[in-house]
Amino acid sequence: MIVRENFELQLKELQGKIVELAELASGAITKSFTALENRDFEEALGVIEDDTKADLLEEEINDFAILLIAKQQPVAIDLRRIIAAIKIASDMERMADFGVNIAKSAIRIGDQPFILPITSLKEMYDITLKMIELSIDAFEREDITLAREIIEMDDEVDRFYGDMIRSLLRLSDEKNLQQVTQLSFIARYLERTADHTTNIAENIYFLVRGRYISRRD
Repeated sequence: MIVRENFELQLKELQGKIVELAELASGAITKSFTALENRDFEEALGVIEDDTKADLLEEEINDFAILLIAKQQPVAIDLRRIIAAIKIASDMERMADFGVNIAKSAIRIGDQPFILPITSLKEMYDITLKMIELSIDAFEREDITLAREIIEMDDEVDRFYGDMIRSLLRLSDEKNLQQVTQLSFIARYLERTADHTTNIAENIYFLVRGRYISRRD
């Protein structure tokens, strides 16, 4: 009984590290997009400087998870919890990287006026941030209803991504080339962040059901 209780505590600790990494990723996306909107280069530089925190925490999670497998030899749902944690940590770390990339693009755009309203970009950001928040909640609660909701939200991000790219292509000339390129990159980073959040939702579904979600679900 004591062994099981200790294992449960270790699984909780692993879960806590995942939530911490998710908050780092969410913070990187939030700060970088705010830096873009406000032309706040100090904020953008702060995101870039903080990137190693997410890298180190992902390594810590992987080491902790491997040690749990080696020492506890878990089966069934406990093993799925650990495997899902490793996969989710990888997605979260990539999302933090996208936050850094957005910050770099914000610096490259500088204080130039936007060549078009960034409405679609803002919509992508809002939905993506909501997806990250829901993924943390779904992971902590092992909630497949929330996981399905996250997966469905990815289609909205894809739609706004298409709108943004089409608008930018219409303005793609030599004068606007640098900003068109950087705004296209930012749109892509947000779209990829949503994709990684969808991966997390799919892994939460796998954790609970022992299989990946299908169209029938």
